[in-house]
Amino acid sequence: MKKKSLIIKLLAFSLMMMTAACASKKNVVTEMPLPTGTSSGNTTTTTTTTTTTQPTPAKPVDQPLASTTDFLKKVLDNRVTAKNIVSDMTFNIKIGSKDITVPGSLRMRRDEVIRIQLFVPLLGTEVGRLEFSPNRVLIIDRLHKEYIEADYTQLDFLKNNDLNFYSLQALFWNQLAVPGKNSIEKSDYQRFSIEGKSIKLTQDNMTYNWATAPTGQIVMTNINYATAKSGASSLLWMYSDFKPLGIAQFPAHQDFTFTTSATKQLKTVKVTLDLDNVKDKNDWDVTTTVSSKYKKVEAADILGKLLKF
Repeated sequence: MKKKSLIIKLLAFSLMMMTAACASKKNVVTEMPLPTGTSSGNTTTTTTTTTTTQPTPAKPVDQPLASTTDFLKKVLDNRVTAKNIVSDMTFNIKIGSKDITVPGSLRMRRDEVIRIQLFVPLLGTEVGRLEFSPNRVLIIDRLHKEYIEADYTQLDFLKNNDLNFYSLQALFWNQLAVPGKNSIEKSDYQRFSIEGKSIKLTQDNMTYNWATAPTGQIVMTNINYATAKSGASSLLWMYSDFKPLGIAQFPAHQDFTFTTSATKQLKTVKVTLDLDNVKDKNDWDVTTTVSSKYKKVEAADILGKLLKF
């Protein structure tokens, strides 16, 4: 029972850290630059830490507009066009000394839902569910019959930085994104800058870096947030083990690490998704209905409790 409870706490905490941690105030500002040395085969990264006061708006580097447009089109053409992505998975989460691995499943339907389900090992009973849809974020704790439900306007960090369901979808689907927009149009190309095989976009206090393989596949997404009042946070999302899915390829291994200087405890969360037998299947319901027997818990209350455990 104790392990099941811990799984739910870690799952909720990983979401809360990504959406609420930057609300804390601290005067330290750091920025993690784009890792280098990335390749499509064996992915390696080298990161250094520098100090800055505010992100500097990006300007196109090295490549003329025509070349930039051609490269962006190449990357966009590599995206998966399937409507659904369904897979069994092994889910691992690390926070401090806590290191938990459980079986799970990933179900995604483009522009409709991203759903992570976690199961009891061997028994296969669902113990927790994390779900993103265009209108809400939902976490269900089957063990304690509790749930968190909020729309994106209730999560200040997402709202204030034009982050919505489609921004999260781009991360899970291994795609480029423009904050606040549902899709990338040709008129958006000028907002990106390119240096070699790296793509950069800066908007307000957020800086986005994408590293690509020579084929145009995205192998890394790095998002940095920094202000003098809220400190700095970084989300590093790595992709590897690409498998055929329709006419494109999808990364069967994804791991993302969220690091922040905005909180005093548990500054780093790492989640790994190892997917197995990725398919385009549509025989499942995108809508999750929460039982009336479940108790709704406020997201802020959960965050306060989790920071103490």
